[in-house]
Order: sequence, then structure tokens, then C-alpha cells
Amino acid sequence: MGQRIIVPFAGPGAGTGPLAWGQQQVWASMVETGSSMSMGGVVPVDDGRTVEDFAAELRFFMSRYAAMRTRLRLAADGTVTQEVAGAGEAVLEVLDADDGADPAAVAEALAAGWRERTFDYEHEWPLRMGVVCRAGAVTHVVVMICHIAADLGGIAVMMRELAGRDPVTGEPAGPYEAPQPLDLARMQQEPALLRQTAAAMRYWESHLRAIPASMFRGPVDRGDPVYCRIRWQSRAMHLASAAVSARLGADPAWVLLAALAAGLERVQPGTGPFVGIGIIGNRFRPGLRDVVSPVTQDGLCVLDVAGVEPAEAIARARAASMSASKHAYYDPRARAELTARVGRERGEDLDLTCIYNDRRTPRPSAPGGDPEEALGETRVLAEEALKFLGPKLMLVVEDVPDLVRLTVSADTRYLSRPDLLALLAEMESFALRA
Repeated sequence: MGQRIIVPFAGPGAGTGPLAWGQQQVWASMVETGSSMSMGGVVPVDDGRTVEDFAAELRFFMSRYAAMRTRLRLAADGTVTQEVAGAGEAVLEVLDADDGADPAAVAEALAAGWRERTFDYEHEWPLRMGVVCRAGAVTHVVVMICHIAADLGGIAVMMRELAGRDPVTGEPAGPYEAPQPLDLARMQQEPALLRQTAAAMRYWESHLRAIPASMFRGPVDRGDPVYCRIRWQSRAMHLASAAVSARLGADPAWVLLAALAAGLERVQPGTGPFVGIGIIGNRFRPGLRDVVSPVTQDGLCVLDVAGVEPAEAIARARAASMSASKHAYYDPRARAELTARVGRERGEDLDLTCIYNDRRTPRPSAPGGDPEEALGETRVLAEEALKFLGPKLMLVVEDVPDLVRLTVSADTRYLSRPDLLALLAEMESFALRA
């Protein structure tokens, strides 16, 4: 049994306008996958917060961030606009676990249901929140946010500002000064950002005219599953990467990128340079650090590491990564038009379906250790078949301390399960050689 608590809210910035660039990219992915790409989950509550406290938190989120007060308007011709409400009502779901049910299981079931159920973009707020109680005390909170409203960086901003409220009044530490989604959309039509798009398209075009049409061989029908996912972790790779980073002054992300490119070169020798789409956070740009709206966009990374030593591969990865990041803030429509035009002029479709997403956040380094001694701890955590996968290869680096934890997904017609396992082993080997 449960109840629904109505939470009224009000905030500034009401209006209607186009989607900002990051929202456009997210929306295209949501349409392709048929998913809201929701983010969130379950957090145990052991600090005595009450249902009323969580209602106040929900009100804080809805009032402070225009992205949480936004619904979409979907026109018949495919045009998507966003409408920000100045006031409204949200719902806090309250579930009871007083009938002998495990509160954690109740919370996980709620989160799983919300994650699977797409948002009603035109009528539902993009934030779902609920609590699970036992004997009147809150045991768990469940939050799910539609990706059109925020990315992981935006959620981090929300959590930081929630924690920074006045402990007595619940008021925020200061006014919210970052651009809201409609502000971003307006700014992106100003001359400076139109020039940013033009510069980015020159960079993309220079590579799109030179890269191979695809860096994958195939397809080869290997039966089911057509799409698979492997979760893998290695402390040895973490220790080796940390040592390399310290010795060369290299960002761990460059080490991982070089390892990925070198690993693919060994698994698929002779297929040309690595051509990957990196998910770039863009929060290093002026004014975007505290934005609560998607600002991640695709960066094009081209990297040739064939026949070079690890140190040189990492140096090349640094240059390629920085160029990709510099040119990853642009109007997605311009990129789509450019890619289609260059493909027509080349007389072949361009395959940009290797995706990598390094989600790690900077943190103090833990004490070192011997990577060789840690090799015995490397293991596959899980394998599963997928119903659908857009790219041919997708590698995600999870934000886990003191480990490299990778989730690698592939279309097995292009990279078999043994290929994926070999790729992971080669990436680890690269870090140790380095």
C-alpha cells in the first residue's frame, strides 16, 4: 500500500523555446533506442529524514531547476520544443513495507519499474521521486530522472546544492546563476557560438574526408546473441595506469584511450586508425560548470597507434583527445548535415559507431601496488544478451575507485564475444607494458 503526496512548486524562467544542443543530441538517442535513458536509483536512508523532508527536497529540485519543470511539445512534422512551467505540482510516491516485505526489495522494484517505463514527455515532469517506509520511518529513497532534463554532471550539481542548503531553513546557499535550458538555447544562436559550430564542423570535415569508411570488418552472422554486453574489472590496469600517469604526467583518460586504440589494432590488425566517438562533458567551458541540463556531446577522436610504443601512443591519445574535446560543442543539425553530405560525396556511408564514455571523476590516488601481482584479481563480472544496440562497439568506464571497471557492448556480427574478451585483455596488457 502507499500514498501520493502532492508537492506544489514555483520557480522562474517560464517560457517556450527550442531544445539546446545537448538536449537535441540526447533526444535523438532517446528516439533511436525507444528509451528515456533514465538515470537514478535507490539510496538507503539512515539519517532520520522524514517523508516531509523528502517532499521538501522534491520541492527544492522542482523550484530551483527549470529543467525539472520542463515538458516537451512534439509537432506532427517532428519538431520538438520545450515548455518550462512557472508553477505546478509534483508527486512524491510513498510506499509502505509493513507487510513483511523487504524495504530494499520494494525500493529496487520501484526503481526498476520506473527505469523501464518511458516518461510521458508531453505531460509528465522529468523527475520521479518516491520513498519506502517501514513502521513510519523512511528506509529508502528512489529517484529517476529523464535524460532530456540532465546528464550525470547536472545530477552532481543537484546533489551538491541540495547538501549545501541551510540546515535550519532549507534555503539554498545562494541564487542559481547558471544558464537554464531556454537560456542555453538562446545563447547557442549568438554569433560567438555560431562561430564555435563553424570551427567544429571544419575539424569534423577534415577527418570525415580522410578516415576509412569503417574500422570494422564484417558482418559475420554468429547466431544469437546478436548484441551482447560484458562487465569486467581490473585492479592491475588501474595500478599500471596510475603509475603511467604519474611518470608521464598523463591524464588517466589518455592512457585508457590509447589502450583502447591499441587493443582494437591488435584484435583487428590493419583496419586503419582508431575512429571513436567520445562522450564529452563540456563542463570545462565557461558558464557550463553548474548547468542542470544535458551539455554532453559527441567528440570525434581519430588516433593512429599502429606500430608505436606505449608512451608515444599515449602522447598521440592526448593530442587526439584534446582536439576531440575542443570541437565537441556544436549544433547537432550542422553535424548531421555535414556527415550526410560528405558521405554522398565519398559515395559511401561513414561508420561512426565506436563509442567510448569515460565516466570517472578525479579523486586522490590510493596507495600504489604491483600491477603484476594484481593480475589474478582481473575478472568478468557479468555477461548478458541485449535486445538492441545502436553502435557496433560501446565502451563505458565506470566511476569506481581503485579499479578500472569497464562495460563493453558489441554487435557480435562485427566483434565476437572472444574478440571482446581479447580486447579487454589487450587493453590491460597495454597498460602493463606502458
